[in-house]
Amino acid sequence: MTGVAATPGTAAPVAGRRVALVVLFAGSMLTVLAGAVLTPVIELIRSELRLTGTAAGLVLTAHGLSLALAGPLVGRAIDRWGVRTPLALGLIGYGLAGGAGLVTESYPLLIATRLLFGVGAAVVFAGTTLGLLDLHAGAERDRVMGRRSTAISLGGVLFPLLGGALGGLSWHAPFGVYLVGVPLGLVTLWTLPRRRPTGKVPGGRPGPPGSMWSLLRGHPALVGIYGLQAVTSLLLYGVLVFLPLRLAEVGITETAVVAVFTSAPSLVMSIVGLGYARSRARLGHLRLLAVTLAVFTVALVTLGLAGAPVLMLVAPAVFGIGMGLAVPALTVLVAEHSPPARRGQATAMLASATFAGLFVSPLLLGAIQEVTSTRGTFLAAAALAGATLVPLVVRLRGRDRSGPAVEATGVPCRENHRGRRRPRRNGGCTTSTPGSGSCGPSAG
Repeated sequence: MTGVAATPGTAAPVAGRRVALVVLFAGSMLTVLAGAVLTPVIELIRSELRLTGTAAGLVLTAHGLSLALAGPLVGRAIDRWGVRTPLALGLIGYGLAGGAGLVTESYPLLIATRLLFGVGAAVVFAGTTLGLLDLHAGAERDRVMGRRSTAISLGGVLFPLLGGALGGLSWHAPFGVYLVGVPLGLVTLWTLPRRRPTGKVPGGRPGPPGSMWSLLRGHPALVGIYGLQAVTSLLLYGVLVFLPLRLAEVGITETAVVAVFTSAPSLVMSIVGLGYARSRARLGHLRLLAVTLAVFTVALVTLGLAGAPVLMLVAPAVFGIGMGLAVPALTVLVAEHSPPARRGQATAMLASATFAGLFVSPLLLGAIQEVTSTRGTFLAAAALAGATLVPLVVRLRGRDRSGPAVEATGVPCRENHRGRRRPRRNGGCTTSTPGSGSCGPSAG
């Protein structure tokens, strides 16, 4: 198994696992820190360095490009050497490259440091995610990933406040927050156990990770999972960017009030994440994702059509419900549909899909806004969410017609005397969580 875990179903020593959990949660929060802490000072950076709006925006988004491109290589490194060392080095690189903004005055040099920062962020995203996935299995994994979603969303609320407070000193000051990655990297070396991947080639030696193409070809469900992740990121970015413009159209321009509206998705997401395990156990992943996309569609249609301030506040909160379900669900699905020895690659590609969606979002939705309006942008986003929902509904209807306990391959799942689904030896249900209803091909 990659990283810090033993084989699924076994528990790491309790004390060591708790310490590792704290470190991995702290590292997970750094993934949202990447851009959030700089958002309040981006206008200061633009004026101080005499930049255009687009050039200033690259300070926030440039790391996303290098993160997406570095993802596959980062995944291969984690699969080969485990989580501990790559994550520690990634955290240290994250801290040093991000903190370089404290002393950087040149815009080209600032962008260069942001690109390097993106590589470190790619390691942090993949390493912390995989570390948490490998530490837990079954229902406990669902609970932990829900808590991770809560931690990330709370960071999305708190870090902009921290950045705004430090921005009162100078535009350089918020960059200092990134330096927390350096001591956290050192703690990671001390805390996480040294483990090697268990994937073997026929001769018994550790095997090479293989290409991403071979991973996707052997596990085609990952293609759909990455596609859903990209769509989710695209829609989220659209809400964050175009909601202030939509609020201005209905007369809401006060900065503090706008901040309440834009923080609503993160606040609700943090609450929903705590209940993710129960939601997954009750609905199963397929129904859970269908509910998520239905929620997205309703929220985006409301933002496009409503004019009442109350509805404009409710809609982002409803969108946050979908995000609170989607983030842990898609992460767990990657773990369940990828072989353990290549889970680093699979997890890193989830990061690449996330930032690919963020990159495409302003190009697509911005173009729609230019030829229509902000309302048209939200309605187009709703149409995308609805179109993505259709295949899930079709698959759900087909599965329901085949019987209540039929997996994706069409083979009935076995149930024990208490009605709990149990995995079949030849690759059946992906989980034995009571009442999960989550069936599919073997997770490897």
